[in-house]
Amino acid sequence: MHAPHFIGIGGAGMSGLAKILAVRGARVSGSDSKDSETVQALRALGAAVAVGHAAENLPAGVSSVVVSSAIRADNPELAAARERGIPVVHRSDALAALMGGRRALAVAGTHGKTTTTSMLAVSLGELGLEPSYAIGGDLDAPGSNAHHGAGEIFVAEADESDRSFHKYAPEVAIVLNVELDHHANYASMDEIHESFETFVGRIVPGGTLVVSADQEGARELTSRVRGRDGLRVVTYGEAEDADVRVLAVKPHGMTSEVTVRLDGTELTFTVSVPGRHYAHNAVAALAAGVALGVPAADLAKALGAYTGVKRRLQLKGEAGGVQVIDSYAHHPTEMTADLEAIREAAEGRVLVVFQPHLFSRTQQLSEEMGQALALADASVVLDIYPAREDPVPGVTSELIIDAARRAGADVRAEHVFADAPAVLAALARPGDLVLTMGAGDVTNLGPEIVSRLAGVAPSA
Repeated sequence: MHAPHFIGIGGAGMSGLAKILAVRGARVSGSDSKDSETVQALRALGAAVAVGHAAENLPAGVSSVVVSSAIRADNPELAAARERGIPVVHRSDALAALMGGRRALAVAGTHGKTTTTSMLAVSLGELGLEPSYAIGGDLDAPGSNAHHGAGEIFVAEADESDRSFHKYAPEVAIVLNVELDHHANYASMDEIHESFETFVGRIVPGGTLVVSADQEGARELTSRVRGRDGLRVVTYGEAEDADVRVLAVKPHGMTSEVTVRLDGTELTFTVSVPGRHYAHNAVAALAAGVALGVPAADLAKALGAYTGVKRRLQLKGEAGGVQVIDSYAHHPTEMTADLEAIREAAEGRVLVVFQPHLFSRTQQLSEEMGQALALADASVVLDIYPAREDPVPGVTSELIIDAARRAGADVRAEHVFADAPAVLAALARPGDLVLTMGAGDVTNLGPEIVSRLAGVAPSA
């Protein structure tokens, strides 16, 4: 890894690894399909980044080529690496190598990973422990998704989508939830449970699994792994049998006050993001930090320093008495949780512009997505963001719209992406809250909606 080349270096996972390696002194190069603030932040650290993919982007002396599962086999840089005999390394193997020699804490689950990893990174840093971390989203600025710290702890998001989390060997692992998703890679819930069991089996002897006591899939996982030699299991949640019991979650606008019982002691602390599911993420982070030996009272207080991560209920702006907030939610459970959280915080109506992510996910979960959108007062649904997938015949956003209408939702389609800001601005009135929702480029609409609400003409 002394001279790695990253294909798709601007991606959330790839850019973090590139940053850590650059800070550690590696000669980092890479390419991405477009320029971005993240790419510019990497260049500022000395990385040589090309825009566009071409064989000639591979510099002389490259020691390895790092790819993610999103890189297609016919990528010209990947093909050139294989022709030249340059080792091709998956992103997960690179991350596993970076975690070597550190006390690794890996955060897994169908959703909530980025938030929980971020909470740990911020709170452990607040306590002066100087952790290294790799997160799937930026904390407060481009390039803040990763950090090389001087401390012994390394906190990382562990991705189950392609089974790459099987590469890690953490001292402490968090499993927030286990649900059916990533349909291109998993055919059934049993396959997903088997995959999470394999991940748990990678915890080092004497290590700890922190797992939800409330979520059905997580409880099933606990029943499968409890009693394994060398594994300590700590459950958290509102269930009466939880080891770390959530006693109360009191909403206060865009924050929550959480009370837990841990080792017979009650602790109350503030979570500076709204919603019960974010409060539970904070409790998971608390339990994991305690498993690493961090004093519970200190960590609970430090968790209050976390103020959010980009795209997780992030305020994009306000104009005309209307707030515009961005949400990365793309799985029905995430959509429901964020809409419930926003409903608690909103004074007026909740309006959503939703962009479905992946044809496979839409095909499998359109009914549940539609039901989630029924929690909004009105929704606009965009065309599917394909990401790495090719279209599937008959699978369009109309499946979600039909399901939403069956659930009683006020929903309409918008097939022209650029027209969405004007549509939302026309719908909104003072006191409303607009939520841009999805894992694709719907996030780019927030500032344009704010401009429209403010009466500013769109840029050419």
